Amino acid sequence: MKRRTFLATATGVGAGALAGCVGSSLPASDYDVGMQHHSFQPADVEVSVGETVVWGNSGSRGHTVTAYGDGIPDGATYFASGDFESEEAARNAYRNNPGSSAGGNIAPGETYEHTFEVPGTYAYVCIPHEPQGMDGTVTVVE
Repeated sequence: MKRRTFLATATGVGAGALAGCVGSSLPASDYDVGMQHHSFQPADVEVSVGETVVWGNSGSRGHTVTAYGDGIPDGATYFASGDFESEEAARNAYRNNPGSSAGGNIAPGETYEHTFEVPGTYAYVCIPHEPQGMDGTVTVVE
């Protein structure tokens, strides 16, 4: 094989292998909050009562969306990817099933959504990337 043919082939194979590492093919129009590397984009959003926020994993790593139990308004419905009823349940499930949908993991290219019915500020986190500061807020207004 000639050197140029070999280099062209190797470059094509290398680019194909890396394609899955760069990010998902999830279009930005499919979500309100993107999840990339160690951040929510944007980290803080404002919506009206009754609106739904969609989080989309536009990155190449798994993420969670997990409300802080003491970070939601009184009377509000708790939310977490995996549909857990409390922060403790979400953390335990992730600890026992890391990287799995059973642990609340949102894989690259997937979404999670929640409708907010009570006004106030909701604080949430990505469990596996919490040490890197991956957290955010949703402010719900009348």
